[in-house]
Amino acid sequence: MTRFLVNTLFDGERWLKHQVVEIEGQRIKSVSPRADHDNGIEVDKLVPGFIDVHVNGGGGALFNHEPSLASLNTMIQVHAQYGTVAMMPTLISDDFSIMSAAHKVINRAIEGDMPGILGIHYEGPYLNPVRKGVHDEGKLRSPTEDKVASLLSLPESGKLMVTLAPEQVPADFVSWLVAQDAIVCIGHSAATYEEAMAAVNSGARGFTHLFNAMSGLTSREPGVVGAALQTGHDTWCGLIADGHHVHPAVMKVALAAKGSERVMLVTDAIQSVGSDASEMALLGKKVIRHQGKVTTEDGTLAGSDLDMASAVRNAVKLIGLDEASALQMASLRPAEFLGLDKEFGRIQAGYRASLVALDDDLFVQQTWIDGEIAYQAETVQV
Repeated sequence: MTRFLVNTLFDGERWLKHQVVEIEGQRIKSVSPRADHDNGIEVDKLVPGFIDVHVNGGGGALFNHEPSLASLNTMIQVHAQYGTVAMMPTLISDDFSIMSAAHKVINRAIEGDMPGILGIHYEGPYLNPVRKGVHDEGKLRSPTEDKVASLLSLPESGKLMVTLAPEQVPADFVSWLVAQDAIVCIGHSAATYEEAMAAVNSGARGFTHLFNAMSGLTSREPGVVGAALQTGHDTWCGLIADGHHVHPAVMKVALAAKGSERVMLVTDAIQSVGSDASEMALLGKKVIRHQGKVTTEDGTLAGSDLDMASAVRNAVKLIGLDEASALQMASLRPAEFLGLDKEFGRIQAGYRASLVALDDDLFVQQTWIDGEIAYQAETVQV
């Protein structure tokens, strides 16, 4: 059994002082007030680990380029440095053969209990070419039901996300995917407000990288953004809080409209995160990394160079959120979105021991995934 002696604890809902967190195996056994005689590992600030539902790569590895267990392991190791304890590896629009290979690898990872792998996120290929972003237009297509079906079966614990443009698929496709236990998100879409809301009413519950690659909000046409910001529906918005994808003022407007309870921080990170490379290939295109932004040579954003800890800090500094709300947007909110809020997002008895120790400036000092140390800053003494 491992015991953490915590000076400041954020349990996912409230701040507590001087707590003892006991870990047994992969789970939290108990959380209780600290006594003077307690022994254990001293931790200054402990928070629930971050969940990234949209991450393409890291440490030089891009899941599309090599859909393998080695790539997944690299992604987990790299992003653990930034507080990510669980992720949905994301496959950008690609050929069926690559999608099939990725599906098989994710199944192997889940069946083998690879720490930190929750499932798979197919970002495409059922997207609108006019909102394709960096996606290869030659890879975009309409769904073929028998091929799609072969990509949907995951082990019982696995989660499946599909980002699509509702105007590019048959009318009953969203409801069919939902019936297959897929979490359907709207993205890379030029849909009208009515088309987007029809998808929501059919079960779509997410909006991929809010504001980016989707029809905008105007006075007479609310578009996909207008649908995303509606309240009263069981939907969440992913937000890339890097200061490049969305202006801070626009992020504030979105949070005022939607509420932080239905917004989750995502990275959309490519292989640049955790790498020193200034130039790299992304699905056959040259990508340039400069001052926290990754773009193609023509200036098109190509995913991001963002990590989850930086997203949390940006939510505080750029948007003006309190730390608790920012931390929830990185942990509890994505857990709720995935239906895993009884496993992640809180530091309570029975939850996974997937935790992050932060300093006062919200930089990661240590990360634990399922009770095992996954990252430790060189300056931390144990």
